[in-house]
Amino acid sequence: MREIKFRAWDDVKDRMLYLGEEDDIVFEFGGSGIVATDITEDEPNFKTLHHLIYLQYTGLKDKSEARQEIWEGDIRKDALGRIFKVVYENDLAAFYGEYTNGHYDSLGDCGPDSEFLGTVYQNPELLEASHANE
Repeated sequence: MREIKFRAWDDVKDRMLYLGEEDDIVFEFGGSGIVATDITEDEPNFKTLHHLIYLQYTGLKDKSEARQEIWEGDIRKDALGRIFKVVYENDLAAFYGEYTNGHYDSLGDCGPDSEFLGTVYQNPELLEASHANE
């Protein structure tokens, strides 16, 4: 069975949060999804973190020595040197590699042999530079 894990991009503090690994934020599953609460915040209006962008672990790891986990929102380079981002396609209920030319590959095909470059939130310039080179 695939391991289900989430991380969240905090676009206010520009940092990636890993659910279960943060000391200052508590994550819970609510009726409408994941609810994040900043336990260090005294102001009630700011305790609930509505601005987070949640990203899921694909269940795959790359073949590098570190066996790095592959996450939705990652920017990676495949074995042919092409740059893609990891996306989840709702219509197909699957993770894919989306290339800047609009082409999609099954993540099982392009992911394991790929190299991690960054994330779409921390390094968007990687996708822009790749698109300019096409």
